[in-house]
Amino acid sequence: MSVRSVYQFSSLLRKCTTLSEISHARITHAQTLVNGFIINVTLQTDLLLAYSKCGLIQDARKVFDRMSDRNMHSWNIMIASYAQDSLYSDAISVFDEFRKLGFRPDHFTLPPLLKASAGVREVYVGKVLHGWVIRLGLEDYVVVGTSVLEFYLKCGDLVDARRVFNSMLWQDTVACNLMISGYAKAGLCAMAMSCFSNMIGKGVKMDSRTIPSILNACGGEGALMRGKEVHGNIVRSPFFSTDVVIGNSLINMYAKCGCLHDSEKVFRNMRQLDLVTWTTLISCYGVHGKGKTSLVLFKKMQERGFEPNCVTLNAVLASCSHSGLIDDARRIFNSMFLKYGFEPSIEHYACMVDLLGRFGHLEEALALVKNMKLAASASIWGALLAGCMMHRNADIGEIAAHYLFELEPRNSSNYIALCSIYESLGDRDGVSTMRSKMKELGLTKTPGCSWITIAGVIHKFYQGDCSHPLAQVIAEMLGQMITVLMLPDAFGRGNHI
Repeated sequence: MSVRSVYQFSSLLRKCTTLSEISHARITHAQTLVNGFIINVTLQTDLLLAYSKCGLIQDARKVFDRMSDRNMHSWNIMIASYAQDSLYSDAISVFDEFRKLGFRPDHFTLPPLLKASAGVREVYVGKVLHGWVIRLGLEDYVVVGTSVLEFYLKCGDLVDARRVFNSMLWQDTVACNLMISGYAKAGLCAMAMSCFSNMIGKGVKMDSRTIPSILNACGGEGALMRGKEVHGNIVRSPFFSTDVVIGNSLINMYAKCGCLHDSEKVFRNMRQLDLVTWTTLISCYGVHGKGKTSLVLFKKMQERGFEPNCVTLNAVLASCSHSGLIDDARRIFNSMFLKYGFEPSIEHYACMVDLLGRFGHLEEALALVKNMKLAASASIWGALLAGCMMHRNADIGEIAAHYLFELEPRNSSNYIALCSIYESLGDRDGVSTMRSKMKELGLTKTPGCSWITIAGVIHKFYQGDCSHPLAQVIAEMLGQMITVLMLPDAFGRGNHI
């Protein structure tokens, strides 16, 4: 076997990195077979890598299975390929075989396996892999540490994620982004902003992935000033100021903070718009009760050549729901398949049921749910129950609640909603039955909570809780405001509130 020939074939295979070059890989594969070079481990591994990079996972597996001598590199390629193609169970299966043959994982083996474990929610497997990381002393490899952190975040384990993050020697931009995003997705927006502050304080540079996550956190917390600070950094950077994803995040942040005018300004100043941009502003108008404006923007979007997707249509229907535009919502919903080529999803049905329920069309909403091709989810029955509570309809409310009790037996809000319907109708027996059922299941009502941020400090107020140090002063001021508002000429020119 000529060493030079093997080197030439190897070089050809390593150049095959995209599907468009797969013909070169197949020709080289055939030549190695004809020349009897296929038994060479280096060529087999290069061939395996070529098929994997081109996305031909089945061809890669055939090469892998025929290898008589698999080295560490070939195992890592096969595991990583399955994880890359979201075939997580297959990746874990290959690793099981790998372990049975006595191989030990290295810093290339573990990251794709951690991704696979998170993908199939195999928490136990992921923790075993984390044990391997510690045992083999691989924590200091940035890619390994980041993969462990991402595993815990994807599995929703913020406690262990924070522990891993704090133990990392190199808290780089990627690690900080993961932590900020994890907090924001979990609704812990204050923690996300705290992590961002620490990141900037340590001199870690933010990138195009940091900004959308922190803007999302600012919007969730209503931290307008912090959001404006981030916006200032964006404006000063030519790279960030032209990023479409960042622009979309700014639109969403300002709208969540109640500054719809600023959202419109960001939209107008964006040099490039994508479908997400249009959808975001449509949704923002809807949340602010400007359903007609949402429909105008929806029409304008299509005139500009953008075809709506399922998310856009959901945003339009939600906008109609918030503004009571029943006829417009019916027209869009009924034309989804014929005009846009989409079958209504659970989310679309939920919007329609919410709209019909809000405005008292409860029989039509129930008929829509019963005629669904899909199985109705808790969100749909919940929307119907909310409409029944609003319009004090016990008959349909009991139907919706019955399904919810099966789908969400531990959700106390469903029992409370039906109890409220009974209470509004003076049905003491129904109220007593619901309360007994909640007591039997050990369910309690979650207290309502509101909050406000003043000078960077978050003040939270729970229903029935007077523990805030200024509770008495706040109550007195609130009482005075209510008294003034109840005066006959409260909104006249002579009053300044």
